[in-house]
Amino acid sequence: MTHTNDDDARYMRRALELAARGWGQTAPNPMVGAVVARAGAIVGEGFHARYGAEHAEPVALAAAGDRARGATLYVTLEPCTHEGKRPACAPLVIGSGVARVVVAALDPNPIAGGGVQLLRDAGIEVTAGVEEDDARELNAPFMHRFSGDRPWTTLKLALSREGAIASAERTPRWLTGEDARGEVHRQRAGADAIAVGIGTVLADDPLLTVRGVEPPRVPPMRVVFDRAARLPVGSRLVRTIGEAPVTVVADGSAPDRERALERAGVKVIRAGGTVDALRALKRMGVDSVYVEGGAGVVGEFLDTGSVDRLIIFQSPVVLGAGALGAFDRSRSFTLEQAPRFRIVRQRRFGNDDMTIYALR
Repeated sequence: MTHTNDDDARYMRRALELAARGWGQTAPNPMVGAVVARAGAIVGEGFHARYGAEHAEPVALAAAGDRARGATLYVTLEPCTHEGKRPACAPLVIGSGVARVVVAALDPNPIAGGGVQLLRDAGIEVTAGVEEDDARELNAPFMHRFSGDRPWTTLKLALSREGAIASAERTPRWLTGEDARGEVHRQRAGADAIAVGIGTVLADDPLLTVRGVEPPRVPPMRVVFDRAARLPVGSRLVRTIGEAPVTVVADGSAPDRERALERAGVKVIRAGGTVDALRALKRMGVDSVYVEGGAGVVGEFLDTGSVDRLIIFQSPVVLGAGALGAFDRSRSFTLEQAPRFRIVRQRRFGNDDMTIYALR
């Protein structure tokens, strides 16, 4: 059987498309897609649809049936060796009779990794690293879980053309259109927690829930960075605590207000700053945080090096004099010192431009 690098990339891109269908449904497992190809055609495909459901490889191999024998299996993450809610995938792949396996990324989980070596030991040809960057980006929080002491952190901003997040009168208004806001809700669905500063809560009284898209399997925790525990007990966040948990990050300076929030069902954690707070969230099992706005929060997260991805939605509007710049509270740099970010992805939603930057 012959194959080309172009074929490998094409089938792996299809596997990545399938994997993405599990967005918001598979955590704490990664999103995984698989394709079985033979004689230049796809004969089976599948993806991990939901935590606890069948893994991608057995779904794709079952769809291929007898046609899997002698075929090539493309999978976005190394077949697992660990038996948890489902049997380990690597032995199943070995027993399927496939002649070759192409893997995008290795599994960083020390318990489940090692599948590639098992396959090779069984005499199966294995190619690894095909479309690896995209595979790692899709599952970035999962990949980060085993190496970092804080959650994978994404900072999202909606800006005017001159980089402002609010007009001079600070009246709450949507800067972006409906399509962009829909994408924000989709992105929220892939996070373990959605975070804002207390200034945003006091100004906008947001819900910070996922709406208008397929709801995630587990609603993201809503986190408020609120040193003095000023979150109003009558806020929409607290009133809807039955829909998704709320956590306040405070510094212990207002114990009476902290206790009032705790009586209302809010979890209060004490932290000495952004870095300490993120470590505390990690210990609580939060692997990914989606941070939304507030110039103060933007400055703190950027200045402490706590951001992995910066997502900017830029609207075709100019707010003019007195507008609040998104980075007004961040440290200043000379042109020579200023960090330059790598562009991961760009896309347009209606009239709004989205750019995703890698900061690390």
